[in-house]
Amino acid sequence: MRKIIHIDMDAFYASVEQRDDPSLRGKPVVVAWRGQRSVVCAASYEARVYGVRSAMPALRAERLCPDAIFVPPDFTRYRAASRQIREIFLGHTDLVEPLSLDEAYLDVTTPRSDLGSATAIARRIREQIRETTALTASAGVAPNKFLAKIASDWNKPDGLFVIKPEAVEAFLTPLPVGRIPGVGKVMDGKLAALGLRTMGDLRAWTVEALEQAFGRYGRRLHELARGIDMHRVMPDRPVQSISAEDTFATDLALEALEVPIRDLAPKVWAATRKTDRIGRTVVLKLKTNDFRILTRSFTPGHVLRSEEELVDIALALRERVTLPASTRYRLVGVGISNFREADEVAPQGALFDA
Repeated sequence: MRKIIHIDMDAFYASVEQRDDPSLRGKPVVVAWRGQRSVVCAASYEARVYGVRSAMPALRAERLCPDAIFVPPDFTRYRAASRQIREIFLGHTDLVEPLSLDEAYLDVTTPRSDLGSATAIARRIREQIRETTALTASAGVAPNKFLAKIASDWNKPDGLFVIKPEAVEAFLTPLPVGRIPGVGKVMDGKLAALGLRTMGDLRAWTVEALEQAFGRYGRRLHELARGIDMHRVMPDRPVQSISAEDTFATDLALEALEVPIRDLAPKVWAATRKTDRIGRTVVLKLKTNDFRILTRSFTPGHVLRSEEELVDIALALRERVTLPASTRYRLVGVGISNFREADEVAPQGALFDA
């Protein structure tokens, strides 16, 4: 039986802004660049009252909350706060799995501290975060990652919720299926069509019936409805991919993408220099003005040698896009994926894949 804590900082970016600028406290703060294509990075709880949410177009946020104060993101400060919080986690366990700058899983089955229980550890972590950073965090404590993540959202903001092993079934039974990771609007609609609205409804179905209806994901639904999640906390996940994207103020033709590709490649190349792993595959991502996403990739027969080579390959991948010349693009991304440990990389033939 594991003891898992999920820590989720409360409106992290917006809270950092309010902490550092007292004039913003108690006011609706939206962390976002202004512009037609900008999206919300974070919203304070005062802004959320109006329906403003992260990943929402900034223009919509402005319509929902005309009095919102827009603040451009400052990731240097957010990373600094995140590092302080990570040090607090590591004081309690080596098994820390960061999901982003503002949330992480901790396995405290065998903790460093002698606080006696996972609940006591979670409570102490929240106190330390407040004392060290003047920020608040919500925590969920449970026997696995799936339940801990649900629990951390239960008493937000600045809350703590515990799901004990003996209470799992009773807790899950009335829970809407929409709380399951991976159940978005489309999947929720499919489940609704079958009368599956709660975890209790799911538990009434056999694993065979769920697999017949939803393929391999059906087994996952069967397990989660019973509170089963065998995924371990994985500290320091190895880099799998690095990328950078640019969304344009005005949609561009394919031939006009050379400049943004040349601008993005140095950012990606510089990021790869900060890891000991080696990326094998160059990826070009495009999004058309009707939101169709295309990717083109190429794995050279040797390790990438330079930023210039990355640019050359990305531009060559652009030539493999065969949509009509009238097509316009709202986004371009350049990335490197297929990362391997240095001693795993061996010469191989060039591979093209769509």
